[in-house]
Amino acid sequence: MPIVDLAGRIFVAGHRGLVGSAIVRRLEAAGAANIVTRTRQALDLTDSVAVEAFFRDQRPDYVFHAAARVGGIKANSDFPAEFLHDNLAVQTNVIHSAWRNGVKKLCFLGSSCIYPKMATQPIAEASLLTGPLEPTNEWHAIAKIAGLKMCEAYRRQYGFDEISLMPTNLYGPGDNFDPDSSHVLPAMIRRFHEAKQRGDSAVTIWGTGTPRREFMHVDDMADASVFLMNAYSEFEHINVGVGHDLSILELAQLVADVVGYGGEILTDSTKPDGTPRKLLDVSRLNALGWSPGHALREGVEQTYRWFTSKVAA
Repeated sequence: MPIVDLAGRIFVAGHRGLVGSAIVRRLEAAGAANIVTRTRQALDLTDSVAVEAFFRDQRPDYVFHAAARVGGIKANSDFPAEFLHDNLAVQTNVIHSAWRNGVKKLCFLGSSCIYPKMATQPIAEASLLTGPLEPTNEWHAIAKIAGLKMCEAYRRQYGFDEISLMPTNLYGPGDNFDPDSSHVLPAMIRRFHEAKQRGDSAVTIWGTGTPRREFMHVDDMADASVFLMNAYSEFEHINVGVGHDLSILELAQLVADVVGYGGEILTDSTKPDGTPRKLLDVSRLNALGWSPGHALREGVEQTYRWFTSKVAA
């Protein structure tokens, strides 16, 4: 199995995003000397001609594909065409050009939304395509399923060494805190912080509060990504998570406590809950010898400090 040469040229697609920036930090800490990055303005990954020219010119040895259009329930519901088109275009161009131009190994980052809405918990990798998807994010899910299947096809037909990782819900420094497009945890951090600043007596969260979710610190995801590029080279995708979850209401209570918000937490059952539970089976990952390093409260505290210094300052 090829081992990533830290002296080689490593292209991190999506290096300004939550996951991509964490992967860059992890590679730098490991001593990587030739990390290749491009902003969206410098390289439009939806442009197949531009992507092919980039790979032909730069000749990266390894690729971490962390570029994607992402967002929470509202963003997925409001922009289904963009979530499907942009993700399909970006991953198709990157994977194809990486193979055509001799990349030694590629890491494709997917999403746990690929699994059926009512999958058996915890969700094993074999659950893929065994049932209907969650309607609120099926456009994103279908694109990510296509991406991992494209990787499998190129491995089967061409022997292209790629791995597909399916991360759970991620959070951490550099997250998106926009009230209209953020995921649940950063959205809660912002809402409780602003409620505290205004002195609000109550905060209302979407849904019933009963769905359960798993959360992983983005620096753990980056560490797992680099670890698996060295330790894993199989046809099947692999789950990346922490192995335990909590309810949305419990998450809200934790965030409120970290923020220091003392008001009431209300639920709004007229808003969608999404998938009832989404806990990944990470037994295959654990068997390889990897485990996360951040407890949830510690990670939320760190993320809140980042938010207050970089976003709310």
